[in-house]
Amino acid sequence: MDEALLGAMLGSTLRVSTPLILCALAGLLSERSGVVDIGLEGKMLIGAFAAGSAGALYGSTTLALLAAMVAAVAFSWLHGLACVSHRGDQVVSGVAINIVASGLTVVLGIAWFSQGGQTPPVSVDVRIQPLFVELAQQARTVPWVGSLLGDGLLSHNALVYLGFVLVFAVWWLLFRTRFGLRLRAVGENPQMVDAAGVSVSRMRYTALTLNGMLCGLAGSYLVLAQSASFSANMTAGRGFMALAALIFGRWHPVHAMWACLLFGFLDAAAIRLQGVHLPVLGEVPVQAIQALPYVLTVVLLAGFIGRAVAPQALGKPYVKER
Repeated sequence: MDEALLGAMLGSTLRVSTPLILCALAGLLSERSGVVDIGLEGKMLIGAFAAGSAGALYGSTTLALLAAMVAAVAFSWLHGLACVSHRGDQVVSGVAINIVASGLTVVLGIAWFSQGGQTPPVSVDVRIQPLFVELAQQARTVPWVGSLLGDGLLSHNALVYLGFVLVFAVWWLLFRTRFGLRLRAVGENPQMVDAAGVSVSRMRYTALTLNGMLCGLAGSYLVLAQSASFSANMTAGRGFMALAALIFGRWHPVHAMWACLLFGFLDAAAIRLQGVHLPVLGEVPVQAIQALPYVLTVVLLAGFIGRAVAPQALGKPYVKER
């Protein structure tokens, strides 16, 4: 494999992995607090729609990002209202969020823009552009590693770099701060946390708020960095892939990041393999190649969901003892 192809694959992998990483971190914070989050897909979808709508209507990147985070946080609070405040079934609530988001984005898109559920394209000024354009061009002239540096590492926008910074920020928050200790304790033994005078509900709502903000960033990335507009169900199962990544990563941010990079690599490879002729099989069907990341999701869940040790209080509503 030549250097140019390696650089292109590395760059594609990082770009495709970014929304998965952001969404996996969102789910990790929620589930570390004891709240199962099947609704990652729906929150990312509503965040993408909000970003596309605000970006097209107001022409502001900042407003698009804020709208995405506000919409996703609202859905996270709705999940918290059902599961934390009223002790409803967390899986059912998450599935309901996915269904509501899938239908609501299409209905609002048709009502507001009359484009079959899509939003108008956002302008170039609203889209998030690569940060180091000149530096990447200079790096491409470096012998042997020019493409790896220029195309693989330096050709990305701010959200890509922010995603990897947030991995270590979440690790530090969970394992090096008092807040992180309390959050993990809420997911393991909420009775002990309550006995120490810390509100279990408040901690879980805080985790869900952070969860919504990260889901909003993941959704806005799809519109402002990858595509130019929102389209129906454009998340295409990425929320479930992120959920599989955090389980495969054993609810650890760095391990989940590596799982997301693996999914991203397969997705990038699927794009490169389209139309390739194999010696025995001939041309591989496009559908089979596009299914690779989803097949891996099923394989990882089937192989590791029984081995991964989830937080002890995950999925269990907390009832305060009187």
